[in-house]
Amino acid sequence: MRLPREIRTERLLLRRWVTSDREPFAAMNADAQVRKYFPGRLSRAESDASAARISAHFEDHGYGFWAVEIPGGEPFAGMVGLALVTFEAPFTPCVEIGWRLAVPYWGHGYATEAAQAALVFGFDELRLDEIVSFTVPTNLRSRRVMERIGMTHTPAEDFDHPNVYEKHPLRRHVLYRINRTDRTRSTSVDRS
Repeated sequence: MRLPREIRTERLLLRRWVTSDREPFAAMNADAQVRKYFPGRLSRAESDASAARISAHFEDHGYGFWAVEIPGGEPFAGMVGLALVTFEAPFTPCVEIGWRLAVPYWGHGYATEAAQAALVFGFDELRLDEIVSFTVPTNLRSRRVMERIGMTHTPAEDFDHPNVYEKHPLRRHVLYRINRTDRTRSTSVDRS
């Protein structure tokens, strides 16, 4: 199966990463607001290592977290996409959907628009049966995106993230799910 290199939505281009994305990605990962619901901010070296893992996931699996570009505006606003969950939990193995945008691009509906396109790709191109997402309970912005794209939360499935040390205030996570039969199709996606 030939997977698309990019996905276009009404306002966005989800594309493979280029070298010039690393600098704004590092700035985003050093921003305390962006990293509020993560155990800490990332150094430039840690951010570059994360970008390398994202690229490797694309090479290994044909999909991953796309760079989000606003055509005619911002060449790198953040990332949105799909990835295999690499830790063990009651709901793994699975594919997660996630997003992270720089603060100036919050509140414009970009995360929701891009996430809907990623869901369509996951269900229609990858033929996934289910996609999950997770965050800390207090990350209401992310949880609203999960709900807007049709995901549901079952409190009994909340879990302690194994990659966050015990007793850390961000260890507890909420789990959201969406499966192929529950999703709502988006018609505004062009898979080039």
